[in-house]
Amino acid sequence: MGDRAGRRGRGPIARLVVAALVAAGCMAGGVDQGEPQRPAPPRSGQPESQTTRADGTTSVAEFQRDIQDAVRLAEQYWAQQFRASGQRFTPIRRVVPYSREGEVTCAGQGLPRNNAVYCSAGDFIAYDVNWSVAAFRQIGDAFLFYLLGHEYAHGVQVRLGGRYDFTIQQELQADCMAGAYLGDSVRSGVLELEDGDLEEFREGLLAVGDDPDQPWFAEGSHGTAEQRSDSFFRGYEKSLGACGLG
Repeated sequence: MGDRAGRRGRGPIARLVVAALVAAGCMAGGVDQGEPQRPAPPRSGQPESQTTRADGTTSVAEFQRDIQDAVRLAEQYWAQQFRASGQRFTPIRRVVPYSREGEVTCAGQGLPRNNAVYCSAGDFIAYDVNWSVAAFRQIGDAFLFYLLGHEYAHGVQVRLGGRYDFTIQQELQADCMAGAYLGDSVRSGVLELEDGDLEEFREGLLAVGDDPDQPWFAEGSHGTAEQRSDSFFRGYEKSLGACGLG
């Protein structure tokens, strides 16, 4: 990954690492709340769009390649941010697909269908492969880079020892961090988006927003589609300094 993205991450990462040491360590093990369990909406009649890592197909093989690319880029990005701050980065241990409710567990809790989560107890990301493939086909491949970027951000939050009074603070920050990872990757030339990919990000955020009637302070709240989109694009445009890491 280019030096430009690495320089952006130096300040906020370094500040939060210091704060984490003072706060005496990481968050308790467990599972993040995952995405609100709602299916991705069908696409409008707009033409299909794609990133440079897609050839316009919607095959399972293409889906698997995009997942692998998204994980690899996230690892590279966060390793550079930590390295630029003089810190050692340990990648998330594994990324696990599942297809049945309860097939994968985190801290003894079975994971639900139609979801993607980061499990801090086992330091892994798990995603319902059927739900994710459906979103890939309905929204586009750019959504996968957002989805993996958001869950990877939860792993980074744990590594930095972040503390949150409400779930929504953690989730919106992860959206911002995912936006920073993708925006910095585009600006550094590591990731190239084509026409329509930014709209795919917006459609994906619309698909995973909370019901407007859900209280913002409720356990598991992620934020409305508007809040999530605002957080993501703030990070996308302004990098990690906009994500409240320090």
